[in-house]
Formats: sequence, structure tokens, C-alpha cells
Amino acid sequence: MSPHRRSLRFWSGAVTAALALTVTTVGQASAADVNNARNAGFESGLSDWTCSAGSGTTVSSPVRTGTAALQATPSGQDNARCAQTVRVKPNSTYTLGAWVRGGYAYLGVTGTGTTDVSTWTPDSSSWKQLSTSFTTGSSTTSVTVYTHGWYGQSAYYADDVSVFGPDGGGGTDPGPTIPSAPGGLNVSGTTSSSVSLAWNAVSGATGYTVYRDGTKVTAVSGTSATVTGLAASTSYSFQVTATNGAGESPKSAAVTGTTNKPNGPGPALPKHAVTGYWQNFDNGATVQKLADVQEQYDIIAVAFADATSTPGAVTFNLDSAGLGGYTVDQFKADIRAKQAAGKKVIVSVGGERGTVAVNDAASAANFANSVYAVMQTYGFDGVDIDLENGLNATYMTQALRSLSAKAGSSLIITMAPQTIDMQSTSNSYFQTALNIKDILTVVNMQYYNSGSMLGCDGKVYSQGSVDFLTALACIQLEGGLAPSQVGLGLPASTRGAGSGYVSPTVVNNALDCLAKGTGCGSFKPPRIYPGLRGAMTWSTNWDATAGNAWSNAVGPHVHGLP
Repeated sequence: MSPHRRSLRFWSGAVTAALALTVTTVGQASAADVNNARNAGFESGLSDWTCSAGSGTTVSSPVRTGTAALQATPSGQDNARCAQTVRVKPNSTYTLGAWVRGGYAYLGVTGTGTTDVSTWTPDSSSWKQLSTSFTTGSSTTSVTVYTHGWYGQSAYYADDVSVFGPDGGGGTDPGPTIPSAPGGLNVSGTTSSSVSLAWNAVSGATGYTVYRDGTKVTAVSGTSATVTGLAASTSYSFQVTATNGAGESPKSAAVTGTTNKPNGPGPALPKHAVTGYWQNFDNGATVQKLADVQEQYDIIAVAFADATSTPGAVTFNLDSAGLGGYTVDQFKADIRAKQAAGKKVIVSVGGERGTVAVNDAASAANFANSVYAVMQTYGFDGVDIDLENGLNATYMTQALRSLSAKAGSSLIITMAPQTIDMQSTSNSYFQTALNIKDILTVVNMQYYNSGSMLGCDGKVYSQGSVDFLTALACIQLEGGLAPSQVGLGLPASTRGAGSGYVSPTVVNNALDCLAKGTGCGSFKPPRIYPGLRGAMTWSTNWDATAGNAWSNAVGPHVHGLP
């Protein structure tokens, strides 16, 4: 697929194979259980713990509870394994848990006398709970509990380790009790794309989980949160739960929050939207004027803006000759007509041959100023970030926030990363998306021209299947983006990409799997995401070349999602 083709970057096969572990879902500890781990919160330094190659230390920040946590740093051939021998009873079932953040983190147990178990999570900028269970053998009186990171990855942090079960004679930490449901939930503020919430603190809670329309959207440690990425002029139902090491409380009473009206031209973006790239060039696909773009497309990304000699700056040049004499005045009029029909028209920056670089404060300012100037000149609603040769999360964030300050809350910001760019929250694209979550419209990751990738369950998936779409989307949905900020990007035809084309039926099945829990393959997402934004395609031109088969099938399906 000419200017939009992806250059494949390979993920380490050794890491991929090692990460294909099973994550076990376990129940909550009973009231009679005790925590058999000693110095579980690392409040006494590394007492009772042994870390390989001097890899471990205790730190005062970040901590989940108390005043200390473990920091362990992999180095060379050492994976920063920290372990403790724990007294247990024979023929007994135990729940092993720990809270982790930072780099890749593993939690496991050996010496059980039955089946040793482990679980893991990719890197995370916030605390995540790992949990699994094991049963001891008939003569087992002690086990080894361990954490470790992964070779070549950043340091991980661990806190509040627990081995809940019958008292083995060495337990010192009593098991917590499940907190009560939060009270006083109220809407403290709204914008056209966000709702702010506040509630009363719950005794014994270490965190809170916010649900929107029954789906988990964020977890916080305090008593307030702002849910972003919402559609304008839309009502949503919110509930909150309290959490600690024992589990999660019942949901609070629901409150309704309604977003403000948009300030931009035309109606608000629909809850479920279809994005299509429009080609400002002739590469063998059907040549279109903007007025020819199919009605199913809600966001039309004009590909592409051009780099200038000024670092970070862009301009836009309509390819009038390549588009059969299409004039700038006609183009501007067509933008206004699409907007009047409820569509959003944005300018895309990047592509395979894009050379725009935003890597310092000056280029960030140039980017924001020039994109805003292009928006003013042509009437674009926003910008699409499709930088296929990498980006700097710090300065792209700075640039987009500056652009948002100029354009206001109606600004549309979309992103089109490669699959490898969204494998981990530590990747620059993912970092940027999370950094601008309050102003981000949607990330339409491109599920094509890709090698095999990890899903959110740690298993490896190859492109071209429902599982590839759903398991990789799950990383974004569970990694911090709101469902309304996640879309599935696919080519409109076999000619639209070098590889990765799937039929519209596969696209629709993946949408149903994520939004409704139906039509899944072997991968089943941990929950459903009714607010999933929708789908994207390269391109409206290749769609037209194929008789509009993609938009005729996927468009109505997206718009019919719950």
C-alpha cells in the first residue's frame, strides 16, 4: 500500500516465546486465611527476601501502601529474581498475590509438591495486581515465592505480596476484608469529551475502580477521577467500587453524567465511528474528490500533509493535477459540505514516506503552529498522527497540547500506529496516547503489514484473524485507553496493503467480540467494551476500487454497535 505501507520491525522471538504464559483467575481469600508471607510490604527492607545478583533494593517511591516497596532491576543475564521461603500446610490451597508496576513483572511459586504456577504482566505505569493459586502436596511444608523481571527490560516494582491460606506457622500479616461500596458518588464537572467524578473515601480501601455503562474504564488511588474520550452531548451512567488485597466491593449507586455540546462546526462525532483515509494522490486506486467519499465514513483523514524545511513544520498541497484538475476552492467547499453532513475532515501527518520530526521544544511549537495554520486555511477539524518512523512522546505530547489550546475542545486527534508501537505502554506511541488521553479522539492501530505479535494474554497471534484483532486491541483497552479511543484499522482490499487484509466479516466479528462478547475466536477478552469507537480503513479510494464492499459491510455494522 503505497504511501501508507508499514516497515516491519521484529519483536524478539525469545521474549515472545518466554512470555506465552498462562494467567490464572482466582477467587478471593476467605476470612479465616492469613498472609503467610513475611515482610510482605518490604517495610523492613529486604529482610526475609533474597534477590539475585544484588538486583533488589527497597525504595520509598513509588509505593502502593506503607512506606516502602521492592525495586528490582534486570541486568545482563540476570532477570532480577527476588524470593522468599514461605511456611505452608500440606494438602492446602493458597492464593498468591502481589502488586507490581514498572517493567515486565512475574510472580510465581516453586516447590509446591503439585503444580508450580506463575503469572505475569507487561510493563505498566500504575500498580497492577497479579494473582494466582496453588495447592500443596501431601508432604509440603514450605514453598518458594518469587518475583522477577525480564532480560533487557526496565526495573520492576513490587509491593504487598500475599500468600493467603491456612496458617503455615510463619504468617505475620492478617488478611484484609473486602471494603464496602463507596458512597456520595457525584458528577463534579463536564466538558464536551469528559466527565469528572468524586466520591467518599472507604475505610480499608487501597484503590477505586470507575465503571462507565457497566464497563471498567479506569482505576485510581484517590476519591476522584475524570473519564475522558467521551462523545459530546451524550449521557453516560457511572459507578465506582472500592478495592484492596481482599477483592472488590459491590458497585456504588449509579449517577448520570452528560457531556457538553461541541464547539466545532457540524454535529458531534457519533459514539461509534468509521474512519477512512482519502488519498491526495493517484496510485492506481480510484481517484476521488472529497465529495465522492462514501457516506459511511464519519472521519475522513486527508493523506497527507507535507514536511517543510522548518523542523517540525508542515503544510498541505492539494495534488490538483493528479486528481484530475480538482481545485483548492472545490476542495474547501467539499470539506464544508462534509462537515454540514455531520462528518469530520482532518489532515493526516506522516505516512510511509513522511519525514516530519518533532524532537525538541522548537519543533513542537512549529508543528502546533503549522498544523493550526493548515486547519484555518482549509477548515480541517483536526489532525491524524501517522508518523511511521518513530516519534518523541515528550515533544509530540507538547505539540498536541499546544495545538489543542489553539483549536479548542472540538479538536479531533486521531493516531494510526503500527502494531509494534502499541505492544507496551512504554512505547512512544502508546505513551503519547496516554499523555493526551483527555484530548485524544481515537487510536486506529493498523492491523496489517505486521509480523506476529503478543496479545494481552501473553500469547502470540498472527495477522489475518479475529484473534489477532481482538487480542491486540485488548492491550490498548486494558492498558489505559477508553473503549471510545480504540478502533480497528484494516485495509479496504487486498490491494490496499502488502499483507493483513481480512474480509469485512472478520472485521465485524472482531467488533462484536470486543463490544458484545460474540463472534470471538479462541481469544476471549476479559470483559466487553460496548463503547468501542469503531473501525478504520486504508483507503476510501481502494474501497471504491473494490466496489465499496468494505464500507457497505463494516459501516452499518459499526453504526449498529450497542
